[in-house]
Amino acid sequence: MAERAATLDVLAAEASACRRCRLAETRTNVVFGVGTPASPLVFVGEGPGAQEDATGLPFVGRSGRLLDTLIEQELGVTRASLYIANIVKCRPPGNRNPQPDEVEACTPYLEAQLQTIAPALVVALGAVAARFLIGPELQITSARGKFFETRFGTVMPTFHPSYGLRQGGSAVTAMRADLVTAKLYLKERGRWS
Repeated sequence: MAERAATLDVLAAEASACRRCRLAETRTNVVFGVGTPASPLVFVGEGPGAQEDATGLPFVGRSGRLLDTLIEQELGVTRASLYIANIVKCRPPGNRNPQPDEVEACTPYLEAQLQTIAPALVVALGAVAARFLIGPELQITSARGKFFETRFGTVMPTFHPSYGLRQGGSAVTAMRADLVTAKLYLKERGRWS
């Protein structure tokens, strides 16, 4: 695990100096990722928001608190037991979706993170992340909770926590069910205790 952590530290340092795209011009902090490099499960969102940009940590605002609650209640662990990252490591202005060239510039970092951690499962948080990881035609409402074999490994999409906050009840219930499905998948493969 120490070797994986060292590799992630090197990648994070490289990302902190990155100027590959225009997002570097407006960022406060690079939001590389957080968690344990031995995680069997990696959550991937689309990009940092304002609070994430301010702190340098992914999912720390209201949607992050919802994600933490769901992780604790449905997976029975804390976020520190897992790994959380985004497709792009710098905040898109106005919280807009990342542009294709920004995603392309940042993809090597996410690929390296996933190769280093080698999780049994990647959970894509929201349609933007799911379409990037799985395919551009994906419809999140019909694909959520299902498993897809991709170049990034096995990926299961679910709703983004911010969507859960906006929609409330049924969306959060669906997210809970998806995390239970993810846990069962990992248990069946001996990657969850």
